[in-house]
Amino acid sequence: MKRLEVFVESIILASRWLLVVFYIGLGLALALYAVSFGYKLWDFASHLIGMDETETILKILGLIDAALIASLVVMVIISGYENFVSRFDNEGDVHWLGQIDAGSLKIKVASTIVAISSIHLLQIFLNVPQYTDQQIMWYTILHVTFIASAVFLALIDKISKKPGKEKTLDI
Repeated sequence: MKRLEVFVESIILASRWLLVVFYIGLGLALALYAVSFGYKLWDFASHLIGMDETETILKILGLIDAALIASLVVMVIISGYENFVSRFDNEGDVHWLGQIDAGSLKIKVASTIVAISSIHLLQIFLNVPQYTDQQIMWYTILHVTFIASAVFLALIDKISKKPGKEKTLDI
């Protein structure tokens, strides 16, 4: 019976390597998104002379938004791999990563989503005539919801990391 238990446990532990397919897929998606970013940058640069200030700001906000999304993807790839698949062998090369556990990753993802939502809301406010009052209200409600979610995640993480508390699995 012990041999069966060891066999099942080894299969379960080995299954974490299936996540590598997802991380490689995210890396490929990031490469495609970089092409999209390059197109947005080229479009911005080629039309810069004829743009007014609001259009220029909107284009720049679009580029910032893309950079935040790309950073979010990289954060998920690296910390997901480190937390759920395997540690990087040469940690000297990735010292800039810091230690991102699953709880910290959730907070960083939520914070990035709030930043992305803020940029989208700012883009909407710069284009108010293109939106109805009801649309603006719903975008604002969604943004406040993202903020509240990020705050609650941070609070839960802080409470769960208090000294003297027993460590539990953070999923």
